[in-house]
Amino acid sequence: MLTIARFVPSSVPFLLFVLLLFPVSGFPRDTGQSFPIRIEHAFGTTVINETPERVATVAWANHEVPLALGIVPVGFASAGFGDDDGDGVLPWVSARLRELGAETPVLFDEGDGIDFEAVAATRPDVILAAYSGLSQADYDTLSLIAPVVAYPDSPWSTGWREMIRINSTGLGMAAEGDALIARLEAQIADSVAEYPEIRGKSAMFITHLDPTDLSIMRFYSANDTRVSFFEDLGMHTPDSVKQVTGQGQYSGEVSIEKIDLFNDVDIFVTYGSEQLLGPLRSNPLTSRMPAIKSGAIVVLGRGPVATAANPTPLSIPWVLDDYVAALAEAARKSE
Repeated sequence: MLTIARFVPSSVPFLLFVLLLFPVSGFPRDTGQSFPIRIEHAFGTTVINETPERVATVAWANHEVPLALGIVPVGFASAGFGDDDGDGVLPWVSARLRELGAETPVLFDEGDGIDFEAVAATRPDVILAAYSGLSQADYDTLSLIAPVVAYPDSPWSTGWREMIRINSTGLGMAAEGDALIARLEAQIADSVAEYPEIRGKSAMFITHLDPTDLSIMRFYSANDTRVSFFEDLGMHTPDSVKQVTGQGQYSGEVSIEKIDLFNDVDIFVTYGSEQLLGPLRSNPLTSRMPAIKSGAIVVLGRGPVATAANPTPLSIPWVLDDYVAALAEAARKSE
């Protein structure tokens, strides 16, 4: 059983203090990995002394790693985007829970930040957050509950492979994590092989465009996982996007008057609806962008498919073929 013995500041709620004194573990699980495990990350080093039986996750998609490896977390963050049926669980996660014969565990409402008391109430042995935006204060508070597996460098910039590798190591399942990565890479290769037209194309991922006000273009940088996924598909980030955003930034914005900066973009990917296309094509500035002029645009909407454009262990196989087909259709228009 994992225990924590440390000073609890007066700012920590009483419920959290009680849960720190009386942690509970689940049933033993033989991982074949030797402990203790040391994980270096942006906030220092986390030491996990024993196989964690009760696994909690915070932030986006970290729960998909244990689920993919056959472990049902005791709690994870409720989905706040792309959840069409409003149950807080994305469809690929629901499908995996059904495969494992498991009920939906505790869902943490992170609309106003991490709910520390809800996390503590699940009495975890480890908290996975390799892909997250944890602050130092978040990390410090979570560390009072259980060892925390944080991101290695910058917030919200951990790629899907690294997220699997780090979180699986925190579970004592590094070898299983590597095998999962290999399976997903094989699926990606098979899907991309069907559409050679996308190879070598440059793509830009727009975060938000308001069809009633096209004065600002906001976009994800090469540090964001949505953009780095283009590399997995044989595409690349245009030099213009790399030059406009700095090291460690995962997004940027420019005035629409500088739209000519992005003449090296072949394919334009964005959230929103088809209603966005008319204003883009009629605006005297945005219509000059080659990708818009040619119609090489992938509009993802705002449902589960749009959510899956941010690659995660369970969403990649769920959406891969449809996503690559849409990119290929846009690629043909850009030629």
